Amino acid sequence: MSEIEKITGLPKDVLTNWNVIAFPEKIKIIVIKRRFSKVITIISGFDKKTNLKDLCRKMKKKFAVGGTVANGFIELQGNHKDKAKDFLITLGYNDIEI
Repeated sequence: MSEIEKITGLPKDVLTNWNVIAFPEKIKIIVIKRRFSKVITIISGFDKKTNLKDLCRKMKKKFAVGGTVANGFIELQGNHKDKAKDFLITLGYNDIEI
């Protein structure tokens, strides 16, 4: 019998994928329309330990858009929900809701 992981309670043999422990958050991506018919993408549900400014900077550079971090979530200018989901999956976030 293998050792048991203290955090998850699962055998260490099962935990070959580090993403199981690294990002337990449930990320939510929504697109809303603001004043003057401007569309923005809001990404929320990150853990307090997540460096949102760094993540926002990477997303803005990747998608070539403007954006900001406000009240614990990321705002990107334009409709980028599919691109954002794909980008976050590549970073290891698994539980993403659109």
